[in-house]
Amino acid sequence: MEELFDVIVIGGGVVGCAIARELSRYKLRIGVLEKNPDVGYETSARNTGVCHGGFAYDPGTLKARMCVEGNKEMGRLSEELDFKFRRCGKVLVGNTEEERARLLEVIRQGEMNGASGLRMIEKEELHRLVPSVLGEFALLSENSGIIDPFMMTIALAENAVHNGAEFFLQREVEAIRRDEEGNWVITARTWPFGGKVSHAERESGEQASVKAEASGGRNPVSGDQESAGQAPGTVREEFRTRWVVNSAGLSCGKISDMLGIKGYKIIYSKDDYIILDNRLGSMVPMPIYTVPSNTYMGIHVTVTTDGNVLLGPTAEDIDKPSGYGVEQKNIDYLYDAAMAIWPHVKRGDYIRTYCGILPKWVDEKGVIQDFKIEIRDDIAPRAVNLVGMESPALTGAPAIARYVVGMMLEREEFPENADFDPVRKGIPKFSELPEEEQERLIAMDADFGELVCRCQKVTKAEILAAIRNPLGAQTMVAVKYRTRAMMGRCQGGYCQMRIAEMLEQETGARPEEITYARQGSNIFYGKVREA
Repeated sequence: MEELFDVIVIGGGVVGCAIARELSRYKLRIGVLEKNPDVGYETSARNTGVCHGGFAYDPGTLKARMCVEGNKEMGRLSEELDFKFRRCGKVLVGNTEEERARLLEVIRQGEMNGASGLRMIEKEELHRLVPSVLGEFALLSENSGIIDPFMMTIALAENAVHNGAEFFLQREVEAIRRDEEGNWVITARTWPFGGKVSHAERESGEQASVKAEASGGRNPVSGDQESAGQAPGTVREEFRTRWVVNSAGLSCGKISDMLGIKGYKIIYSKDDYIILDNRLGSMVPMPIYTVPSNTYMGIHVTVTTDGNVLLGPTAEDIDKPSGYGVEQKNIDYLYDAAMAIWPHVKRGDYIRTYCGILPKWVDEKGVIQDFKIEIRDDIAPRAVNLVGMESPALTGAPAIARYVVGMMLEREEFPENADFDPVRKGIPKFSELPEEEQERLIAMDADFGELVCRCQKVTKAEILAAIRNPLGAQTMVAVKYRTRAMMGRCQGGYCQMRIAEMLEQETGARPEEITYARQGSNIFYGKVREA
């Protein structure tokens, strides 16, 4: 019989990775199933990267509580896990007396939530703090900040792996059932990177099944391994586990239904953004927001931890979480809305656009609900169900993880992991190091002396470290998120082919097997001509 996991977490976003890390404080066999080729590919990486202060949520809600708790510990977490975080503050800018009254309400709400560092500032102080902004007054949230959302998610995952958790990428959950012993059996569809048969898996369906069975904790499912519409090399695996955690983000409703907890209505908010050149970063010392409504925080002008300026988001309800394109009308709207509070936008500074999609749980009237974190012992014992984990889940992720594990510990005692190590060291950013440290690294490894990405000054050594990361991801975006290569003005025009070549050399993949991000995003489809 195959081995049994103690806990399987479904979903490798920031919340799922935080839960896996928190669980690794205990002596448990932990698995994480993620349908994408790397962690943090969906909502967790497609946002403004703001660490919220906790004032924007109704008192008494989990959103308010998790946000305030997560905000307070973000500094310590970033030091432990070596990702960028800056507690720079945030301003919500107003011009009318109606807006002033609304901001005073927001302050009162924040104080009820336990948020601190909230105060009104007048025009003189506002323009001293943010000289480039337009506005008569503002709410200043001193404890808000900015996070690198890519590296926060990756760091949580890598530290979980360091402490014994196992990550299974490109495993999309298709079914969940109970076996005769009361354990959960999760059926996941998997395929090789790039959606094609890799060097390691260029075998018959039977051989691939034997390999899957031998990997421990999961079994191949009998039947056609390459059913209609699926990529060549696709197989199905079964994972047996005592506990299951639904942290599937955009797929939370589907997984909840599979667990037998039915009835949640999930809608999706599509948020579009524009990224501006980082030459403008010094003009935005902290995120700039408009006065929020009851349902929408409004347009932001924010700065990333690496100095790029973001304009957005829009907020458009869509029926299903698919498609990441940005329409021209939304780009034009973002330009006009941003210029009203920050009149320094030039279309020549556009680098690219992107969009994020948030899962929102709504009631029968369409009203957006609080986070739902539950264990339904009557319907789905030993299953933690997380529904509607939208903003502020990035800020609240560490607190959410602790809350989830606390619920589990109320039902079962887990032995502590005396060897738990909270520290993770990231890839050094060569361009940010002092000159003497750069010289020392080059003396140790000549690859630090070779630039691959000129825009972001990323070295060959950093690219190789990203490819060899503990999660084993093998895509262009996996390298991009870890190093910022391909994030400059040319968006990979100079370095992309060199990175693809390095992926081929390091992974043994053929050119046609290299993908940019997800299944099917192959960069090459064959040679233009034979040599």
